[in-house]
Amino acid sequence: MRIGEHVAAALAAGQPILALESTIITHGLPRPRNLKVGLEAQEQLRAAGVTPATIGVVRGEAIVGLNDDELAEIANDDSVVKLSVRDLPIAAVRGLSGGTTVAVTAFLAQKAGVRVFSTGGLGGVHRGASETFDESADLIALAQYPLVLVSAGVKSILDIPATLERFETLNVPVVGYRTKHYPGFYVSDSGYEVEYQADSPEEIAAIAKARDELGIKSAVVVANPVPKEFELDPALHDAKIEQALAECKARGIHGHDITPFLLDYMQRETSGESLEANLAVYRGNVALGAEIAKALASK
Repeated sequence: MRIGEHVAAALAAGQPILALESTIITHGLPRPRNLKVGLEAQEQLRAAGVTPATIGVVRGEAIVGLNDDELAEIANDDSVVKLSVRDLPIAAVRGLSGGTTVAVTAFLAQKAGVRVFSTGGLGGVHRGASETFDESADLIALAQYPLVLVSAGVKSILDIPATLERFETLNVPVVGYRTKHYPGFYVSDSGYEVEYQADSPEEIAAIAKARDELGIKSAVVVANPVPKEFELDPALHDAKIEQALAECKARGIHGHDITPFLLDYMQRETSGESLEANLAVYRGNVALGAEIAKALASK
């Protein structure tokens, strides 16, 4: 693992840093918009006084804090793969380049000493998991690495109530940001609630500090809903998700191939509306993550 020079300098100075995953760049967005969004997120953070730590794997090397050239390389590489924690040793030996999922981004961020991480949507329990045992490695990672993670809920294709139950079982606290309505990625309200809400970045930072003082090792998961004005129409969302699930089943698509298929399907079937909602989610989570990182750095 290598820590980028700008991230190493920020760590040494105790400055706020926000980790960002890279599968949104490698697998979540179409070219050339993927690279543009990645660079814009980094500029958004710098403008807010926060150091960006975009995490990815370039030719077998895990990097916490990709520079612009490295980000462009994985954004435009046709052979780039989607990596989780289990894949890191193989990627290292084979010299693979890859986008990092939430699980491996969390692993590398905490290993480097970065305490806050923003993403779009989380992985979780897949529908039908009682038969397939299909659960995202994100859940286990969030039970092991004491970060603050900002997301807009779990991906819409997942079993949301089962995922919330797994968070409880794994002792992962889930806190709604200014709401108890758990978001559903493209929509601000999934129809399910969480027990707690936090109303400021400073309150979230205080929760993380109390967790650390107690020696609890799990992440604090902050559920930050997409603003209502940017969400996908809930009725359209539900109809297209059901169609996407049926298409997945018909084509035999499963495992980590589901999410890229879902994102592409939703973009095509909503004439780009889901893409704009996705980007609004991401920008909002980056903004909130920046404020939490600043609040934590000041404690």
